[in-house]
Amino acid sequence: MGITTIIVLVILAIVVIYVISIYNRLISLRNRYKNGFAQIEVQLKRRYDLIPNLVETAKGYLTHERETLEAVVAARNTAAKGLEAAAADPGNAAAIRQLSGSEAALGTALGHLNVVMEAYPDLKASQNMQQLSEELTTTENKVAFARQAFNDMVMEYNTYKQSFPPVLVAGAFGHATDATLLEFEDSKAIQAAPKVSF
Repeated sequence: MGITTIIVLVILAIVVIYVISIYNRLISLRNRYKNGFAQIEVQLKRRYDLIPNLVETAKGYLTHERETLEAVVAARNTAAKGLEAAAADPGNAAAIRQLSGSEAALGTALGHLNVVMEAYPDLKASQNMQQLSEELTTTENKVAFARQAFNDMVMEYNTYKQSFPPVLVAGAFGHATDATLLEFEDSKAIQAAPKVSF
């Protein structure tokens, strides 16, 4: 065996080891963002479990606001279905977008409920309602933190996958599409300047 053959074999071994390390890093990053989504799923399920209790507590006070309560329940059910689809495959962009849309609708419905509750001081003073609102607020914060962590992991995965040299082999290893960020709010509406008139 000549020196040239040894050099070629060493170079080939280095390339194979490097490609294996790229593959392992892709798998590791994908598993991290899937785990990140699992953390979001836990918090969203907790929130979905709190909403019926919130609605039930408010029902006695808000007898004339049936539409608002029904809208919250319907939005919660739609969001729960969206979560189920996204949890089955956190890498599915369509499922993540569906969850984002249903979460935005749920947020809007809960916002309307909060506005309506402001008109009912007895409801706001209810110990049970205060406790549920506190739990819901805490859960919302946990969802926000989990979503931020998930989005950071997705960004890290996408950045690594799109960088050179991983971009050369990512598709061959089953990493052809980018993971999708989970956004609950309408980014266009947030970026638009507020209109103020007097």
